[in-house]
Amino acid sequence: MNLAEAIIRKNVEKHPLKSAVGFKKKDSGWKELSWNKFGEIVYKTANALKSSGIVENDKVAIYADNSAEWMIFDLAVLSVGAITVPIYSTNNGEQTEFILTDSGSKMILVGNQSQYDACLEILQKQNTQLATIIVSKKAVWIKKEFSSVYLEDFIAKSSPKFDFTNKENDDTATLIYTSGTTGTPKGVMLSHGNFIKAFDAHFDYFQFRNFEEELSLAFLPLTHVFERSWSLLCLYGGARVYFLEDPKDIAKTLEEVKPTMMCAVPRFFQKIYAGVLEKAEEGSSLKKKIFSWALETGWQTAELRRNEKAIPFGLKIKETFADLLVFSKIKEKMGGRLWFLPCGGASLSPEVTRFFESIGIHVTVGYGLTETTATLTALPLTRFEHGSCGQPLPGVEIRIGEQNEIQAKGNGIMKGYYNKAEETEKVFTDDGWFKTGDAGRFDEYGNLFITDRIKDLMKTSNGKYIAPQQIENLLTNNNFIQQITLIAEGRQFVSALIVPNFEFLKEFLKKNGISFTNWEEIVSKKEIVDFYKVKVKELQSHLSDFEKVKKFTLMPAEFEIGSGEITPTLKVKRNVVLKKYADIIEKMY
Repeated sequence: MNLAEAIIRKNVEKHPLKSAVGFKKKDSGWKELSWNKFGEIVYKTANALKSSGIVENDKVAIYADNSAEWMIFDLAVLSVGAITVPIYSTNNGEQTEFILTDSGSKMILVGNQSQYDACLEILQKQNTQLATIIVSKKAVWIKKEFSSVYLEDFIAKSSPKFDFTNKENDDTATLIYTSGTTGTPKGVMLSHGNFIKAFDAHFDYFQFRNFEEELSLAFLPLTHVFERSWSLLCLYGGARVYFLEDPKDIAKTLEEVKPTMMCAVPRFFQKIYAGVLEKAEEGSSLKKKIFSWALETGWQTAELRRNEKAIPFGLKIKETFADLLVFSKIKEKMGGRLWFLPCGGASLSPEVTRFFESIGIHVTVGYGLTETTATLTALPLTRFEHGSCGQPLPGVEIRIGEQNEIQAKGNGIMKGYYNKAEETEKVFTDDGWFKTGDAGRFDEYGNLFITDRIKDLMKTSNGKYIAPQQIENLLTNNNFIQQITLIAEGRQFVSALIVPNFEFLKEFLKKNGISFTNWEEIVSKKEIVDFYKVKVKELQSHLSDFEKVKKFTLMPAEFEIGSGEITPTLKVKRNVVLKKYADIIEKMY
């Protein structure tokens, strides 16, 4: 079945007047579209695509920030049997041109002026198959003579009635170009069946109750397989999805929208966790005692629920007071209604998941890749193991291969890399298992634990192996550390480049009467370096001596997407950083 049809038709028929999506209008707050209206706009867009010459299996790109238009256009492309090619909104012109050229995209939806300007330049070069630019916002200035049209005008004369193009399970639905921490981006081919079967597996695994009443906030980039799959899953199940255009507005938006579900990356949870602990530490001795008591109470009840055991009446009373005095205030900052938070993209420390479970929010840590349609494993709602990535979803098989590599088979495994037969062959074993490139292990209960990226494992000159992600994750749990890159390969000891959390560091400067000049000077000050030495020493106290960071350099600015130092999903491109800051690294040795 066509993925778009599986999402739209049943929901329009089942509850036409129920809200489907939400979006923010600049001057009038949040608005919603009913399933009837949402479906009508998708149909009109699909008909406009057909009228403009888009046919089955044509490639159509989306280069925009999150918005209702993004999702409408995606579903419209799928409806006509064409293939969606998402491009990160943070990509520059060169990166965008590469994807348009490699995919052979004929049309593109853009969201803002810089995205339009980049695509106009590409179109004028005539180096690609790009023929039309659709612009989602009237605020963008366009040159209509260069095949540019506003989305509103593009669909204005289209019919709201539409017949979906029939698709088989194995037919390609999308090409998602991997952000990749190394190498050239590759177009991952995911099929209609990959998505639909993955969605069914999630509902089978979690057995949600009243899913149609849930509200999800899409704040991670829809270009990434994680947010796109999750948002499509929510719509597939009849839940509402609100779209946040600027992720920097997440704090304010959580309080406005009050979502019940939302997928996020580890850094989101780490920042909240570290911020709460920091604030608790600053409180009076009485407030510290209340916080510790509440956390202990929450942990006791969370453990009983995790193991599906009854909670004694007395403990329930204590939990009520703990929530009233402490937890409700934390949860209100997150909108007050969140209970289910899928987390992916990197590992998350067990102390962080335990904290959220204690305050009544289930962080569903999962594991997967773009090549696996996101989720391979996930923590169930009960009987899960903190620190693990849970167990395989229905229809997923996992085995541990050579070098402890996680290998997978199942419904979500990609068809391959677009136009890259040799690259595709490299990531599959002779007997058809997909090689993830991640090292892992199963415990006796079947829970999967990720140890590290195989390519990231470092060997010191003393022959010791270092798994950098675990140590980096440990250190970034602290609110004063925003980003970190470990160095150890071929070295006699571990060192690191540390990017401070400048927001918290600025507060530290104020409290300690240190005048601010510029960050270059601040991160070189002895008292600041000494402060971080103490922090780093405390955080890694339980590590083996060979794993500990012995020297570090504080960086005066964050690693950035635009400079290629991090991916759009905030993963550090280790090779880029090591090369760019080679001189700084050498000074530490």
